[in-house]
Order: sequence, then C-alpha cells, then structure tokens
Amino acid sequence: MTGQSDDFSHLDRVGRAVAGVGAKPRYVVVAVLGGAVLLAWLLLAGMAMRGAQAGLAGSVPGGSLLRDLPTIPLPTVLERFVALCVGPAPFQAYSISQFSALATMWFLMAVATMLPSAAPMIRTYCEIADTARIKGEPVVHPLILVAGYLAVWLVASLAFAGLTLGLQAIAPDGQAFGPASGVAAAVLLGAAGLYQFSGLKEACLKKCRRPFSILFARWSDKPQRIFRLGTEQGIWCLGCCWALMLVMFAVGIMNLFWMVLLGLFALLEKQVNGRLPSRIAGVILLVWATALLLVSLC
Repeated sequence: MTGQSDDFSHLDRVGRAVAGVGAKPRYVVVAVLGGAVLLAWLLLAGMAMRGAQAGLAGSVPGGSLLRDLPTIPLPTVLERFVALCVGPAPFQAYSISQFSALATMWFLMAVATMLPSAAPMIRTYCEIADTARIKGEPVVHPLILVAGYLAVWLVASLAFAGLTLGLQAIAPDGQAFGPASGVAAAVLLGAAGLYQFSGLKEACLKKCRRPFSILFARWSDKPQRIFRLGTEQGIWCLGCCWALMLVMFAVGIMNLFWMVLLGLFALLEKQVNGRLPSRIAGVILLVWATALLLVSLC
C-alpha cells in the first residue's frame, strides 16, 4: 500500500469506493470483527435458549423468558452443534465431536465477550498502520494481528472445554451446563476473586491498557512477526480475564446474563486506570464465595 501515491481517478464511482476500502483496511477490520462478534452473540443466544428450553441452565436470570421464546429452526449443522453442547441427554462417552463442540462454544464466548475489549489495541494498530501507509511503507493487514490474538483464546477454549468435561464427570446429574452448587461454586468464585488482587493480574492489565508503546516498538512489515505480536497481546488479555471465565462455571455456562456482564466488565476494566474496578469485583466474588461456602457447610 502506498498511501498518497494511490490514484483511483481512472475508476468509476463504485471502483473508487472499493479501492478506497482496500486502501484503508480499518474499514474491513471493523466490518469483519463487528460481524464476528454479532454472529457469536446470536449463536450463544440461540444455544442459551435451547439450553433453557431443555431445562439445562437451571434457575438463571432471564431463564423463564428464554424458555418461553419460540424455537427457531436451525440448519442441520448448527442443530448438531447445539445438541452436542446443550443436548438434553448427559454425555455417555466423551468423543472428539463433543470436545470440539464445547471448545467451539467457549471460543464463541471469547469472541463475544473478550474481542470487544481488544478494540483499543486493534484501533491503535490501525492508526499506526495508517501512518505507515501514508509514508509509503509496507503494512501487514490488521486481521493478522487479530488472528494471533484469537489464536490464544482458541487454545484457552480447548482448556476450558476439558474443564467442562471434567466438571460434568463429577456433576451429580451428569451435566455441567447449569450453575455449580455448594463447595465447587465457592471454590471457583473464590479463585476468581483472589486473582483480582494479584500482581500478575495488574501487570497484565497494564499491558492491555497501554498497547501503543508495545505495538510501536515491535512494529514490523513481516506477517509472522505481527501474528506473534497478536499472540502476545492475547496472552496479556488471557492473563487479565481467565479467572473471570471461571465465574461462568459457577453461574451456568449458558447464562447469557452473566456473559453480557463479564463482557462489559472486561471492557470497563481495560479502559479505567487504577485497581478500583478489579478490587471491587474481587470483594464481591469473595463475599459471594464465602456466603456459598457457609450455606453449603451449615
């Protein structure tokens, strides 16, 4: 891309519009990422509705509303995917298909809740890329950076899928989709709450809040280096938010209300300087965990 040297005057109006979009990749990035986040939320909402109608989500906020909504027919592939994730029958034997479906479900949750919080980092890269493009320097497309970022969450989704199957194996009813109960929920919430006060959490947050210096210092015109830069940013994001994802096990994996809440909190936490949001969330989670533990043991 050569920036100011681009001349599309010989094209018609449609051609100039298409060429202009190609010359400014941020428009493509916004369209692709916006569509991906929207699609992820739509699929998760459909899965939450099917889970509620099958009675798998337990008593969660909005559960009755989801149960009363009409069933929307889905393509066969999606029906199979939803059935593997929230089917009414407990898994009798683990399989690659079931594990893959659960990993995909967790990855959709990461795209829906965590990708929006990475918007400042992606926007910063686009701004640096635009400056380089105007100077006539070669630029790696921002989607390469996003691919590296999402690759980290894909690996994390595999781990969360394995944890889901492990919890399902010890769940009394053979299901791990509803809220955890008793000591198990208290342990999960307590771990998430304690992590909010850790130095590692704060270090990761600082990296996420100030992406410019890292992106500028590590700037490259080689795709593999930008992909690696994206993975590093993904690791910082995972370091911020992995413990919060444990909350989903305590409140119910298909709890759409908590998905939205955690997504908004992740976005807020990365935008507000200081440790106050993290500590408030940590206190709430620890008080909640203590209350659950006392109720379970009494």
